Amino acid sequence: MKQLVLKENIYLVDQESTTCGRLLKLTLFAYSKGIFSSRQISALAEENLPTRWLTHSSFPSYRTVCRFRVSDEAEDLISKCMSSIVNVLRKNKHIDDITFIDGTKILANANKYSFVWRKNIIRFDKLNREAIIKLLHDMNDVKYLGKLPDNSDISTSELDEIIIHLENCLADLNYQIKQNKKVSPNPNKQKRRKLKSIKRKLRFRKDKQIEYQETNKIFANLNSYSKTDHDATFMRIKEDPMLNGQLKPAYNLQIATSGQFITNFDIYQNPTDTRTLTPFLNKQIENNSLGKYIVADAGYGSESNYRFMEDKLTNHIPLIPYGTMLKEQSRKWKSDDRKVMNWYYNEKDDYYLDPNGIRFNFNGYRKRTDKNQFTRD
Repeated sequence: MKQLVLKENIYLVDQESTTCGRLLKLTLFAYSKGIFSSRQISALAEENLPTRWLTHSSFPSYRTVCRFRVSDEAEDLISKCMSSIVNVLRKNKHIDDITFIDGTKILANANKYSFVWRKNIIRFDKLNREAIIKLLHDMNDVKYLGKLPDNSDISTSELDEIIIHLENCLADLNYQIKQNKKVSPNPNKQKRRKLKSIKRKLRFRKDKQIEYQETNKIFANLNSYSKTDHDATFMRIKEDPMLNGQLKPAYNLQIATSGQFITNFDIYQNPTDTRTLTPFLNKQIENNSLGKYIVADAGYGSESNYRFMEDKLTNHIPLIPYGTMLKEQSRKWKSDDRKVMNWYYNEKDDYYLDPNGIRFNFNGYRKRTDKNQFTRD
């Protein structure tokens, strides 16, 4: 069976662009040998005889290998290969209509102490802007004092104009000091000293403001990222030797299987499996690898996922429990008087009675929108 899948896969790769097909075979072969560096993969293409057969005796440079691995062509080619494998497995009846979905965290090749947090950057940016406002008020300049109220948003171009204005003031003070060298103590020297200090601090604050703006662009929709790998987010992983729940740079790998064969996979930056189910199901629909029955654990159970599968996947049957499903079946849960589902409910008048006889009437409808823009009734 493995030989059949391999032959079909190699045939598909050969039918694609010749260069991309050879590079994909070279990269996969190098990965199977534990080689991940672009330079080492390039050296392997020259030194290894099986690799020469796969690449038809072509020797790509390490730059070519590096560009290919991050290109859209490689992603499209891998997606087509997965679709081809699924079709072969389905044709030979090695997989059925049941799709099992699960995820795991994989560590990124990044420094675990290189974290950057969105909340901290927002807080630091706010403090930096407050410091800029304070410096501008310390200038005691009529031109800017009335135009800059507290908590105003100042752009870097406006800061450049203010710094140029300070430089002009310093040039005037230098000229006045040269004209009055014999005056001692010279009040212009004190003004010059103060303006130099403000100018130096404004330049520092301006650089910080530019740094925070660039950092916010990297964040996009993320809450954290690594300085050495901007795509990696910090999350808890299963391997925790210190038992302290330390956050480490990682990716959330989602895998779909059927008949113990991997039918699809994808990598996400979200640490929770709840937010990865919908895009992962959409990808499987595009590749025609999703079975009729969708099986997953309670980590994927959420109202947004249930609503998506009910509205969009009408021909599929999800078998995904919610978080408290097993607890609700226990005797302890059913005998707990604090649970609303164990109270008496009057359907006609729409009210609940707790074990103490206190009546709870209907209050009203509410709608809440969470940070993921999902509205709950």
